[in-house]
Amino acid sequence: MKKIILVLSICGLGPGVFAQSNPSGGLNGMFKKATSLLGKDSKSSLSNGDIVDGLKQALSIGAQKSGDKLSAQDGFYKDPAVKILLPQQVQSIEKKMRMFGMGKLVDNAELSMNRAAEDASKAAAPIFLDAIKKMTVTDALQILRGTDTAATGYLRKTTSPELTTAFRPVIEASLKKVDATKYWKDFFTAYNRFSSRPVDTDINSYVTAKALDGLFYYVAKEEINIRKNPQAQVTDLLKKVFGK
Repeated sequence: MKKIILVLSICGLGPGVFAQSNPSGGLNGMFKKATSLLGKDSKSSLSNGDIVDGLKQALSIGAQKSGDKLSAQDGFYKDPAVKILLPQQVQSIEKKMRMFGMGKLVDNAELSMNRAAEDASKAAAPIFLDAIKKMTVTDALQILRGTDTAATGYLRKTTSPELTTAFRPVIEASLKKVDATKYWKDFFTAYNRFSSRPVDTDINSYVTAKALDGLFYYVAKEEINIRKNPQAQVTDLLKKVFGK
């Protein structure tokens, strides 16, 4: 109430005006005007351009950081949250293969998949950034009012097919680079000896999907950090959009 009286004073009315009865509604009109002036919080100063640019910046930072983290040595392999394991349908045979002295074969197949994902992650950021550029004002407004991972969810929903198409050749090249294709073939040749239901798994599709899962996982973590942690709002724009 003190703030409203202050605004009324600025508008040319003193505190005594509250003591007057005004059936015509003149006081009510001035009261609404004062309340309206006070109701303009810092969020209203955000332009649509600020919101779009702020969200793009947050996603860009998340994409760059996730790519940097996962492309490092053991970025996938020694991180339990994103480590690429053998396909679920073959894990039941894994123990049996180890019992028969094929542990090294299993380890090579698993390690090579993670090494391929780490190698491919070096090229992830530019692919993400190109997708981020396509965000619209409508998308941005919905994301800003959404959950703590709404931006990551939007990115995954709208770009997964495109990202998969772009990322798959990178994964394929990385798989060949680290001999994962050879280890994978060796593994399944041995695996099919123990299984009554032979598996012909597409290693490219499998590792691509798992690598993208890992990248989105860390983009989401960075988005949450930027939204909730003032220290992560490292630019004026991020402070303006997320700091209020």
